[in-house]
Amino acid sequence: MKKQLLTTVFASITIAGAMAQTTSVPRLVVGISIDQLRSDYLRAFMPLYGEGGFKLLLEKGQVYSNVQYKHTPVDRASAIASIVTGTVPYNHGIIAEEWMNRTELHTNFCVEDNRQKGVGTRDGSSPKHLLVSTIGDELKAASRGKALVYSVAPFREAAVLAAGHAADWAMWIDNESGKWAGTTYYGETPSWFRYLESSSSLSDKIASLAWKPVNEAVGGYNYYLTTTQKPFTHKFVGDGRFRLFKTSGLVNEEVTKAARHCLENGNAGVDEVTDFLSVCYYAGNFNGISSTASTTELQDTYKRLDEELAVLLQRIDQLVGLDKTLIYITSTGYDEVDNSEELSKYRIPTGEFNMSRCATLLNMYLCAMYGNGTYVESFFNGQFYLNHQLLEQKQLKLVEVLEHCEDFLFQFSGVQDVFTAHRITQGAWTPGISTIRNGFNPKCSGDIIVQVSPGWTLTDENRSTKKLQRESFFEFPLIFFGYTIQPEQVATPVTVDCIAPTVAHHIRIRAPNACASPPLF
Repeated sequence: MKKQLLTTVFASITIAGAMAQTTSVPRLVVGISIDQLRSDYLRAFMPLYGEGGFKLLLEKGQVYSNVQYKHTPVDRASAIASIVTGTVPYNHGIIAEEWMNRTELHTNFCVEDNRQKGVGTRDGSSPKHLLVSTIGDELKAASRGKALVYSVAPFREAAVLAAGHAADWAMWIDNESGKWAGTTYYGETPSWFRYLESSSSLSDKIASLAWKPVNEAVGGYNYYLTTTQKPFTHKFVGDGRFRLFKTSGLVNEEVTKAARHCLENGNAGVDEVTDFLSVCYYAGNFNGISSTASTTELQDTYKRLDEELAVLLQRIDQLVGLDKTLIYITSTGYDEVDNSEELSKYRIPTGEFNMSRCATLLNMYLCAMYGNGTYVESFFNGQFYLNHQLLEQKQLKLVEVLEHCEDFLFQFSGVQDVFTAHRITQGAWTPGISTIRNGFNPKCSGDIIVQVSPGWTLTDENRSTKKLQRESFFEFPLIFFGYTIQPEQVATPVTVDCIAPTVAHHIRIRAPNACASPPLF
């Protein structure tokens, strides 16, 4: 009898333990996106790191070393949107930080929304251009609003897009005031944010700030061909001082302070309902200076970033527990190309493709074909927008006009390829067109996309912009760490659209509504 009773008791304990295991989920998900993080720099500067940041993540995390985005071109906005939605710009709608509004013929900033009021800023913002749900949105829906969703970033677009539609709050550093800013789109301003906004303004201390190497070891590693390691001191002055600060290695300390304040006062991770915190750091070049001209600055940026990651991980462990927190870390997957490279000096093929002149000549060509009119309505970032209303008035078939435009533009020097909207959406497959299509969206992309040859500069005189074309491979990692994650090095190629379904699988909710990718594990 006693034996039977003991057997029953043990069976009950086993079943109860299995049920508890089945229903457990992480209390907190922390998504860390590091703008322009590169694997080669991450490895090269390893001797500079402490034990609690990158080294801990690489040793104890599940590390995917071969990660790519499925669309091109990639920038900060399209990358962040792709991470949290698990899909590409063709579906989520964020093709870039800016695109042409063909109705009003001016550029749209990806999170601009004049119907909303800024908090600590004059900029009204919302995710209205983000066309699908995010991992935070799905978490809110699955928990019936109980889950907390926060986003912290130096940049407005990164904060708002990572927060998604249903977040409790998103905050960023305002370019004009240096204050932590938000938007009324997310409802009433949290009291803890009002305290942060009033007590942590850069405007009070930026005049006395100077960026110098954090220690003597910085600059001591000759990863680059150039062996000169220059000491530096950068100060932040003038009207663009806050923008400049946000490209320095110092900005990540401000981000960590804000993220800690959010965790300490925003109640994330304190109960059994999973909460979500998005954090964006910066690891790019300072003030657009090329990497070869700012080697010491880059090393210092990675060293400081390592320290901030260690501080954040330690605070998460103290407040929630790393074993109860699922963390992912990845890069925005692009590199700001230096436009000042003197390629002709070394007899490397180069040239300039001028958008304004090309638009004028294209319009003249269409006038010769179809009669007078303004056929090319606008252009922006290598894309031409045709006047659909004029084509309808003249009873012209858009597909036919696009074919003529394609033939004409191919004759220009420096043009590697021309993609029309019809070719992208309906045309036959050609090498590379899948990534172009993934980065295209019919609602905001142009009718014609010109791809200039590598080494050539895309120039827009109207906006005083220049962009050097380079198609070099960009290597960056994806790391999962914390909750039930076992250390592993994975060389199998993966794409960032797998992040959202993997997180959703772990917290037992649906993946975002445009995400068709399976979880990684």
